[in-house]
Amino acid sequence: MKKSLSFALLLSLSAFSHLSFAEQTLRFGVDPTFPPFESKASDGSLQGFDIDIGNAICAQAKVKCQWVQIGFDGSIPALQAKKFDAILSAMSMTNKRREQVAFSDMLYNTPSALLTPADSKLTADISTLRGKTIGVAQGTIQETYAKTKWASQGVNVVSYPNQMEVYPDLVAGRLDASVANAVSAEQGFLGSPEGKDFTIKATLVDKTIFGDGVGIALRKDDEANLKLINSALAALHANGTYDQLAKKYFKFKVYP
Repeated sequence: MKKSLSFALLLSLSAFSHLSFAEQTLRFGVDPTFPPFESKASDGSLQGFDIDIGNAICAQAKVKCQWVQIGFDGSIPALQAKKFDAILSAMSMTNKRREQVAFSDMLYNTPSALLTPADSKLTADISTLRGKTIGVAQGTIQETYAKTKWASQGVNVVSYPNQMEVYPDLVAGRLDASVANAVSAEQGFLGSPEGKDFTIKATLVDKTIFGDGVGIALRKDDEANLKLINSALAALHANGTYDQLAKKYFKFKVYP
């Protein structure tokens, strides 16, 4: 009788353990305003390279994916408040951010650029930018670059809640230029009817500000999820899934 009870108890505990594992959820915070990395489809569902990578990570790690939408500027405070487990939203790995969060292995590395009307005489040279108004997305490394490099030199840097809100003012002529992720600008704006008269005038280089590519941000004490994500990423590179997803969105290599 005792042996039967013990065996039944073991089966029950084993079933509970498997159930707990099956129900493990990895919650990603995302600001879906950066196509082709993350955006909303016409039906309201999330789409983009980061979304596909996040879902692939969860599938590889055999955990459930949950996406929590949040403004990019508030994503690190929300992460620290445990509203989700990780930020997967085209976040560049800078030294300043490393003081607050831990980063996964690199996801990709894409340049930032100065975006202007096609007939503009503006360049990345400060002498052409003085007195001009530049739009940037709040909380981004592009905002940091413009404010650090140009704001003290007579350039009016205007911050917007996200990059998609910059473009209408750029089209309307209320802005002279914008600093944005080059890939996002090219595929999310320049390829649209509204962006046909605009161009990428210059790519911007500053490793201190732009960091070491994009990674997934986690709380510094969350070693379990960091290990889970990095192990899944390594597997996605090894089995070809990463390259397959990258080719869906990009015509060039985004993982050096």
